Amino acid sequence: MEFLRLLEEIRTPLFNAIFQFFTLFGEETLFMVFAMVFFWCVDKKSGYFLLYVSFLGATINQFLKLVFCVPRPWVLDKNFTIVESARDAATGYSFPSGHTQSAAGLFLGIARIRKEVWIRIVCVAIALLVAFSRMYLGVHTPADVLVSLGVALLLVFGAYPLFQLAWKNGKWFILLLGLLLVTGVALLMYVEIVPLPANAILEFSADGAKTAYTMFGTSLGLMFVLWIEQKYIKFSVKAVWWAQILKAAIGLGLVIAVRLLLKEPLLALFNGHNVAHTIRYFLMVVLGGAVWPLTFKFWGNLGNKKEAAKA
Repeated sequence: MEFLRLLEEIRTPLFNAIFQFFTLFGEETLFMVFAMVFFWCVDKKSGYFLLYVSFLGATINQFLKLVFCVPRPWVLDKNFTIVESARDAATGYSFPSGHTQSAAGLFLGIARIRKEVWIRIVCVAIALLVAFSRMYLGVHTPADVLVSLGVALLLVFGAYPLFQLAWKNGKWFILLLGLLLVTGVALLMYVEIVPLPANAILEFSADGAKTAYTMFGTSLGLMFVLWIEQKYIKFSVKAVWWAQILKAAIGLGLVIAVRLLLKEPLLALFNGHNVAHTIRYFLMVVLGGAVWPLTFKFWGNLGNKKEAAKA
């Protein structure tokens, strides 16, 4: 807390705005934008790797949150203040940091994949700035962000060589996806079977349970997409630049529409049970990974048709 109090003393409106901006790189919407654009438009195989590391990392992160039940800094110290604009996104327990986990998994993953030095520098900088922003805003301690950075590094450098092996021998995917499935099931069992510890905060535990079901949906979706896309769809990311923009914009719009429009109907259908989040996020991943890519041949041909017409 001493370090957070030091940061509290040097806050200014300008720094508040700057670090509130950087913390957005750890939130769900921007993760969707970067991950799906990479998957659809840059490199499909690398996109699978980024999604895998991010989904497994988020599941492990939530597991640790629910096991340790560490309150947020402002709960630990009633006299400590945070930057209020960060409060709404600071849900659930404090340890470890979910925003840091998300940003580090994605951007350190990109840094591991890409060979360009400038891309690596930018990606590492974004991951570190998100981690620092969580402390500056007062919503996480150094321990929270350091553990998340550590987990992300382990997953990025541990999973990358396994993915390289898996693309050569599909049997390695059994290990990778088995780990993802077992971790997700174990988290759900922990949520449903293990009694809340004495230090649990009901509001934070409820948020953790919701996230556990959400991440299980994304994991199931990724497993399904990897199977059906590799076996039947086999899409290509190639397209002219303006077709890439249209492809990404429309695709993201559809995925976000499922995220927003199905929330209340599914919750009503399942009487508020968290399984509604599992189904919604499963559908989002399947739409983005298997349904929308069915249109990619069309997008890829647009530039070719234009060139043919000129000839």
